Amino acid sequence: QVWQIRLDMHLLNHDGNITDAASIAGIVALCHFRRPDVSVQGEEVTVYTPEERDPVPLSIHHMPICVSFAFFHQGTYLLVDPTEREERVMDGLLVIAMNKHHEICTIQSSGVVMLLQDQILRCSKIAAVKVTEISELIQKALENDQKARKEGGKFGFAESIPNQRITAFKMESAAVDTSDVEEQAGEIIAKADPPSEVFANPVLHTPGTAQIGEGIESSWGDLEESEKEEAAEEEGESETAAFECEKVETEDTSTVREAKSEPIVLSDSEEEEVVILEPQELPRKTR
Repeated sequence: QVWQIRLDMHLLNHDGNITDAASIAGIVALCHFRRPDVSVQGEEVTVYTPEERDPVPLSIHHMPICVSFAFFHQGTYLLVDPTEREERVMDGLLVIAMNKHHEICTIQSSGVVMLLQDQILRCSKIAAVKVTEISELIQKALENDQKARKEGGKFGFAESIPNQRITAFKMESAAVDTSDVEEQAGEIIAKADPPSEVFANPVLHTPGTAQIGEGIESSWGDLEESEKEEAAEEEGESETAAFECEKVETEDTSTVREAKSEPIVLSDSEEEEVVILEPQELPRKTR
């Protein structure tokens, strides 16, 4: 017998980068969860209440945290933790899930931008720093919650309600000043550190294939030795047939030219009259 655990997430407010927020909320919920203690004697299973025995935490070996990167201008500039407005205008998105031991758990790319090897390595280094910071914050929050529970104070959802920390859309709408947006954007782009090399078009070593980075040359388009021999034989046969066809056409053309150079005799059987016409005087139908 095993425990069956289901994790449900409900979005209270969406301001972009749901993937990172959901991964943090999910792993924290699993680390914070406690199951009832159980004892097994033969075929008899006893599930203890929280009053009888303290609940037991799950066996969490590591905490994978997602870090999202938004790309602009075909990958020239990247942005960590994009907002909802930034996601509307981004060219592509890269999500890297990593733990504090710098082990990549998953990686996902979407959008219309092709990333180079240097860009992915740069994102992985940034993700390693961010994951370490987030893991420390999660661990600290769990320790504070456990300490508050032992002291008998307010904790969890009950503590968040009076402080309005869990309230959907609690911020009032405010006007946004867009007078000098272009100047601010220009300053941000000028201060940004673009990659050392930017390729406008992807490098494809073999037609019909796509890749991330330069990689190695693909051999999918190469023919086997037997296929090469068959292709060479077919090419030789086609060249021979083409040569013979050209030769026949040449002979036919020379014969026609010789025939045109001689006078043509037309005979009328009824009147027995013979008419000799030169080649340049022949009617079109006769030719």
